Amino acid sequence: MADARREWAVNAVLAALLLAVPVAALWLDEPFYITLAARVAILALAGVGLNLALGLGGMVSFGHAAFFGVGGYVAGIMASHAFSGQPMVFGLQGSNQMLVIWAVAMAITGVMAAGIGALSLRTSGVYFIMITLAFAQMVYFFALGWPAYGGDDGLPIFLRNQFPGLNTAQIWDLFLLCYGVLLVVLGLFAMLQHSRFGVALQAIRQNPTRAAAVGISPFGVRLVAFVLSGMITGLAGAMMADLTRFVSPSMLAWQMSGELIVIIILGGVGRLFGPVAGAGILVAFEVFFGGLTQHWQLWLGLVLLAVVLFARGGLIGLIAGPARHV
Repeated sequence: MADARREWAVNAVLAALLLAVPVAALWLDEPFYITLAARVAILALAGVGLNLALGLGGMVSFGHAAFFGVGGYVAGIMASHAFSGQPMVFGLQGSNQMLVIWAVAMAITGVMAAGIGALSLRTSGVYFIMITLAFAQMVYFFALGWPAYGGDDGLPIFLRNQFPGLNTAQIWDLFLLCYGVLLVVLGLFAMLQHSRFGVALQAIRQNPTRAAAVGISPFGVRLVAFVLSGMITGLAGAMMADLTRFVSPSMLAWQMSGELIVIIILGGVGRLFGPVAGAGILVAFEVFFGGLTQHWQLWLGLVLLAVVLFARGGLIGLIAGPARHV
């Protein structure tokens, strides 16, 4: 119980810190740091998606960049057609409404995740990793050779998409939106983790044979988790496209999948606020150490190595103690 209370205290501090930094930046008139906080929130959201598959289900996916990038391209393509007034495929109209874009992005990435998962989950271990990577690379090269939407030059979003009641052109309003969505998805993750489905998923991660013996379908439960994971990551991709007002094939590259895995490991695999801690560490290294040296990844790699060797539970585990298992 003490470890659980300590972890909730750490989670509360992280949530407060993510809000306090942009509040201070707003007071000091430093919009750059508000943008950084919004980026942390979006990367953390993508990390929550991967954490569902990796942290709860033990599925080491190296292809989540596909869902992240497709979500971004959905936002970019729909905004582009809404701006130009030209219809999309099958005569469908574009949209500049975030709620519509998010729904479409999650639907498309959900269907993608179902197809990829149905094939990938028939394997395990390194074969699963390589198959998910292969699917992501196929999507990456497709976007790279898609001249209608910029190809390797990417696709700009001229006007940021809209959300009811907010002025998303203002970075503070956009941060509040990103922060709110992150908290909602974290709440859903916590509910799922302690639900019957979440318990079954964690039991399958520990011993799929024993789980099958008591009537749990490892393939079906993992597939549902993989689909939900892809949808959350796709939502994060759509939000990142609006933050940067640009979409490019780099969102689909294998390096993006690697960043998401690094975020999970740094914060703590399976921990509720692990993605928040990991995203904060990654962005801090990228911005502050990146301003000092172009080899900032070296220092991040040393920190990652130290976490793997001496703090297997990530930053959350180091502070709050070992996680409770099913």
